[in-house]
Amino acid sequence: MKTTNSKSASTAKERAKETTPRGVTKPKSSAASGLTELFEEALKDIYWAEKALTKALPVMVKNASSVELKDAIDNHLTETEEQIARLEEVFKIVGKKPTAKKCDAMEGLIEEAKGMLEETEFGVVRDAGIIAASQKIEHYEIATYGTLRQFAETLGIPEAATLLEQTLDEEKGADKTLTEVAVNAVNLEAAEIE
Repeated sequence: MKTTNSKSASTAKERAKETTPRGVTKPKSSAASGLTELFEEALKDIYWAEKALTKALPVMVKNASSVELKDAIDNHLTETEEQIARLEEVFKIVGKKPTAKKCDAMEGLIEEAKGMLEETEFGVVRDAGIIAASQKIEHYEIATYGTLRQFAETLGIPEAATLLEQTLDEEKGADKTLTEVAVNAVNLEAAEIE
């Protein structure tokens, strides 16, 4: 007799509780029991992260002095809005309602960026800090979208994998653009201030 997913999920969770060795973190009762659930939870996490970025990126633009940096961030804001729509399409593909779950990592990266703004004067040194903070965010997104794409491929959801690959490529492009702005202008100017 074939068991239902929820029954097998409950059984897996019960086994995990019974067999969790000492010192190993015990899962919450809502813990993902399979790759599909892990994939869906990660989608909720990055959905929250992208929505949070649509609020944080305009603050970065206002605080940047470099025209090239402002343009790079503005362009990425447009991409981020498109990425949110793409994530909503992925949710649709997997039959789930788009739902955001607070992303502690992104919240921390945004808070760190805000702290950097408070610790620097307006100008090229702050611009260098904005680039550094933005690249930390990009690297988090690159890691997340790479993982999500691989999960989608493994789970046999090629349409989702293709959409996630598109976003992954955009994140890599944004990171490359930030590096170019840093190397070709901002970092050199910031170094001259010392």
